[in-house]
Amino acid sequence: MTSYFAPAAIALGLSAAMAAPAMAGSYAPAPAEPVIVPAVPAAAPDGDWGGAYVGLSYGYIDVSTDSGAPDDDSDALGIMAGYRWDFGKTVAGVEVEYGEPDLNFGSEEVDSVWRIKGQYGYDFGRTLAYATAGIAPTDTSIGSETGYLVGLGVDYQMTPNWVLGAEVLYHDFDEFGSSGVGADATTAAVRVSYRF
Repeated sequence: MTSYFAPAAIALGLSAAMAAPAMAGSYAPAPAEPVIVPAVPAAAPDGDWGGAYVGLSYGYIDVSTDSGAPDDDSDALGIMAGYRWDFGKTVAGVEVEYGEPDLNFGSEEVDSVWRIKGQYGYDFGRTLAYATAGIAPTDTSIGSETGYLVGLGVDYQMTPNWVLGAEVLYHDFDEFGSSGVGADATTAAVRVSYRF
């Protein structure tokens, strides 16, 4: 009797041992869900400010005379062309701008204004902040005068070619012709330019 139950007990023990891993496998924890790491946006590339450009400016000009002639203000449209050299973190440039503001001082009026400017600024990547200075040859109905100008500006590269900017300039004119009339002028303008 003992010999009959011994093989049965061994068979039962083996089947239980073989079933244990299968049962253990059924209780295994579910695999962990993958961790999704959000993509980090790439940093804005540094702007390259070197090269030639042309553009338009539109803004406001306020003129005060120093001889009792009436003061005036007007909107002002201009065209410009320039060239810049990019030295890494600093940028230097030259620019020529032309405009015909609608300014009158009683019976006297401004015919045209040229601005010839040097620029020096700091490169913040796609933003350029700069100081500017130069001369402003101006023709009026009472004579011509070349004044000086100083100002500040900022440009932003919307694309590698298109630039949006703003500029504020102060002008000083001693005397137009021999009229005895001088003037100070302040301009604030928005500028759009295309870089080549």
